[in-house]
Amino acid sequence: MHTFQPYPIEELEMNPFTKIGKEWALVSAGDKAKYNTMTVSWGGVGVLWGKDVVYIFIRDSRYTKEFIDNGDLFSLSFLSEDYRAALNYCGSHSGRDEDKFAAADLTPAFRHDIPYPDEANLVFLCKKMAAVPIAEDAFTDSQIMPKWYADKDMHTMYVGEIVEVLAR
Repeated sequence: MHTFQPYPIEELEMNPFTKIGKEWALVSAGDKAKYNTMTVSWGGVGVLWGKDVVYIFIRDSRYTKEFIDNGDLFSLSFLSEDYRAALNYCGSHSGRDEDKFAAADLTPAFRHDIPYPDEANLVFLCKKMAAVPIAEDAFTDSQIMPKWYADKDMHTMYVGEIVEVLAR
């Protein structure tokens, strides 16, 4: 297996609509002592405040949110279709009561003390820049609240500066 190498962000070729929306990603946060991961399918990449960034959305009820809120760093990792079962697992189980990496048959790896799954083929290591709670009064489309938030379990949007890209 090839090891990860730093990858120049300006050489990155990816379709965020496919990578995030269809293939999904894992967001991991914490440190070597305690960490968690979860599947995300909402978010994007771009430029904001003069930085290359990712933005992701995490519901208030999610365990991983505590790790992102309590730390400054997180990773956004992309895995091949071979890991669809792991992505499904990490999107439907909580790490509050188990080691979700182990349960999903993923290997925790760390760079700059940021956790990510060693099985990934592309990893964005990120420094949190903003946490923006999504509020009901922000919606201009009246269909969003009943469709996505009937249970009032709202999202927070996290913007993270991409400090390093790793690829195999």
